[in-house]
Amino acid sequence: MKFRFFCLSLATLLCSISVFAADLERSEVERRLAKADKTHPADLKRKDLTEMDLSGLDFRNANLWGSDLRRANLSKSNLSGLNLDLTVMTNINLAGSDLSNVSVFGVHMNSADLSNANLAGSRFIANLDRSNLSHANLANVNWGVDMKNQSMGVMRVSLNGVNLSGANLKGANLDRALLRRADLTGAQLQNANLFGVDLSGADLSNADLSGADLTATILEDTKFTGANLSGTRFSSISDKTLLKNIATGKNFEAAVFK
Repeated sequence: MKFRFFCLSLATLLCSISVFAADLERSEVERRLAKADKTHPADLKRKDLTEMDLSGLDFRNANLWGSDLRRANLSKSNLSGLNLDLTVMTNINLAGSDLSNVSVFGVHMNSADLSNANLAGSRFIANLDRSNLSHANLANVNWGVDMKNQSMGVMRVSLNGVNLSGANLKGANLDRALLRRADLTGAQLQNANLFGVDLSGADLSNADLSGADLTATILEDTKFTGANLSGTRFSSISDKTLLKNIATGKNFEAAVFK
């Protein structure tokens, strides 16, 4: 009798847990989005949306703050202008999505797929280690260190081991970002702010660094083969021998070392 009571109690508990953790169906998400507008956004705040297929949807009138989007598929979706602070997005698929002007603060996005995504004008303080941002648009992004929260430790974007090959980073602010072993081959970095960035082991082969600021940047084993260095500022770097293959870069004589 006691054993039977235990089994019934356990079944009730498991049922309760299942109901509590159940995800919304895609159809329900679509219904909420269809009814939403700017003054009455779709309530997806803190919702468990893990592993859901939400591709191709327009979330511009949605509240996704603090939601769980781990391993979810939001490829080719529109999230432009949203506040995604504290949203969980590890292993998320955002390939080809519009994330222009979004805010992403205090978020783990490790191993995310952001290839071909539009991130122009966005503000990121997040961990994107090992993510794919190949051919993404990061023009004029503000991903620099957050100097207002130094009491919490240095709040910065982490891009270690990311794929940024062919990405557009024109005018991007990556002040003090972590880009160790990053693939930046063929990236467009014209006039980018790379002050104090850790680029150790990164590959900048054939990248366009014209006018970029690499003052106080860590460049141990960084590759510059074929990179355009016209007007690139390497201020505070006195030992050019630390710059691997820099002499093979284009317009090396026009780089600034003062």
